Amino acid sequence: MKAPATTGLTLLNRERAILEFNRRVLAQARREDVPLLERLRYICIVSSNLDEFFEVRFADYLEASRLPTSAITTRELAEVAAAAHQLIDDQYATFNDEVMPALKREGICIVNHAERDEAQRRWVDQFFQKQVRPLLVPVGLDPAHPFPLVANKSLNFIAKLGGRDAFGRDNSIAIVKVPRVLPRVIRLPEKLVEPGTQAFVLLSSVIRAHLEELFPGRSVEAFSQFRVTRDSDLDVDEEDVTNLRQALRSSLSTRHFGQAIRLEVVNTCPSELSEFLLQQFGLPQAALYRVNGPVNLVRLNQLIDQAEAPQLRFTPYEPAWPQSLPREGMSMFERLRRGDVLLHHPFESFDPVVQLLREAVADPEVLAIKQTIYRTGSESVLMDLLLEAARRGKEVMAVVELKARFDEEANINWAERLEAVGAQVVYGIVGLKTHAKLLLITRREEGRLRRYVHLSTGNYNPKTALFYTDVGYLSADPELTADADTVFQQLASLTRHRAPRQLLLAPFSLHRQMCTLIERVEQAANAGKPARIVAKLNALTDEVLIKALVAAAQAGANVDLIVRGACMLPPSVKGLTERVRVRSVIGRFLEHSRIMYFRWGAGEDDEALYLSSADWMSRNMFRRIEIAWPVRDAALRQRVIDECLVPYLHDGRDAWLQQSDGSYLRVGTQGVSAQHALMTRFSR
Repeated sequence: MKAPATTGLTLLNRERAILEFNRRVLAQARREDVPLLERLRYICIVSSNLDEFFEVRFADYLEASRLPTSAITTRELAEVAAAAHQLIDDQYATFNDEVMPALKREGICIVNHAERDEAQRRWVDQFFQKQVRPLLVPVGLDPAHPFPLVANKSLNFIAKLGGRDAFGRDNSIAIVKVPRVLPRVIRLPEKLVEPGTQAFVLLSSVIRAHLEELFPGRSVEAFSQFRVTRDSDLDVDEEDVTNLRQALRSSLSTRHFGQAIRLEVVNTCPSELSEFLLQQFGLPQAALYRVNGPVNLVRLNQLIDQAEAPQLRFTPYEPAWPQSLPREGMSMFERLRRGDVLLHHPFESFDPVVQLLREAVADPEVLAIKQTIYRTGSESVLMDLLLEAARRGKEVMAVVELKARFDEEANINWAERLEAVGAQVVYGIVGLKTHAKLLLITRREEGRLRRYVHLSTGNYNPKTALFYTDVGYLSADPELTADADTVFQQLASLTRHRAPRQLLLAPFSLHRQMCTLIERVEQAANAGKPARIVAKLNALTDEVLIKALVAAAQAGANVDLIVRGACMLPPSVKGLTERVRVRSVIGRFLEHSRIMYFRWGAGEDDEALYLSSADWMSRNMFRRIEIAWPVRDAALRQRVIDECLVPYLHDGRDAWLQQSDGSYLRVGTQGVSAQHALMTRFSR
């Protein structure tokens, strides 16, 4: 296998790739063919993504740079920070100069203090006095009142005060922490605005207008909103704890107060105050982000939710019931005995998965239910059904991933509830996240046991199934169900079991088999046979897989990669990746499915298609429990190709093509959107 001269495989380029993905998301906010409130939602999504970038990715990057053996330079750190600064500046420019003026023309506006008339100011004053003021406790700083502990991503104010305090001292700096329980966006009553208009005020504007009232007898000479983003990875040594659940629950209370990474202030903040804050948080100047607007655009989701303007949102889409499944007259078990079923979300409903589990809970012949739990949410009909199954005396096993980032608390709560009703709960393997998605049901039929399985590229979350593209697979195939049972046995017992026959399992066989399939395509290309690879992923950063793809392309294979997020394989590099094409699709739904297609000849048996829970990243291949499974039914395999790959390779509206330098260009504006075409197909 030839090693590429360059593949962009550095931490610096990984950070750049993540920021470049968010630039593509931000571009959605500028599209005139996207409804206005959805354009605002994309701005909020970018803010949410950037929060996680600083909390996790950039925090890890900074930590890696401090290691004695680190190759990360100060210049590289500055480059990443500069790219983040530019992206955030562009985000606020889009918010202030494009989206909000367009919303105002549609009768939806945010009214600041200077724009509010007398009646509106009286209403805001009453709201402040009754709803806000009782919850605010300003803290004047002195040796007995040190700088308060400020929570991650919380809204705060810093003020410089004139005059002296009640004890005759001239301490001049005060901090006001704003409780999270207060709404960040407040709608003004209809009687206070012009007919046909919806007006909102931001909580930060309400507090700003009344800031001086918090310090009677003193003047506010300068002030600013501020927000600090902290390292939010939970630091738990799994090898050194006796109870991972208890250790994680204890760590959750300190997550909001990790190492400071980023400081946001408004662009009018005096340098004296910003420098003071940087000093308090121990941050360099590069960590300061001056923004032209609210310091937390994520909270504007509250405006989107409150606005009454259905014409400014995407037309509601109702997922179709799968044509391959009868709505009534036949149980899910009977249907699966006749053959496998493929579900394409969100174009097809997630309800059949819920129905399968509901039938299993109610069926006295069902003896056992096993399921992995990664991201189900704090409210989940599936978890409620598992609880009910345990109450009815069925053998319930739940593999709960306690370290699903930012879902730890919900998963801990579910684990405790499941244990309370007698379910067997395990937490996967120490050092490995359980990211695989499996549901296995064992039923007594005609004196013997038969198993049914659901495998998925996405989470067991009916809510996200409405806007994540994923593929679910239902089967009663004896080999596939036996493989699923092997996975559960291994996760529970920690002992070595036979290798699965169909399932590929990380960290054992998945990476190796993907490399083997790529090499088979490379060999076919060297032999002059048809050679093709198409992979649809969320991210491609694993060095070994990248080098294998480059080698296959150099041998003459055509390689098409549909990678939504970070891709560290630059296409179209002369003499290296000329046969590699990389595209990213950013549309109404979040592209989430992982699909790998390989062809190494012209015969019917010279191809393979796998669905997977894993992206092609080293962490997925070696630090997680992941699965991939082949689609062996020819009709279902062709359906995956026709629905999940071909439309995306020809998308002319939502697709972006990666250039050899890592940048992206949008394919066009007049072509067909793959997602829209699929919505139309399934709505017929």
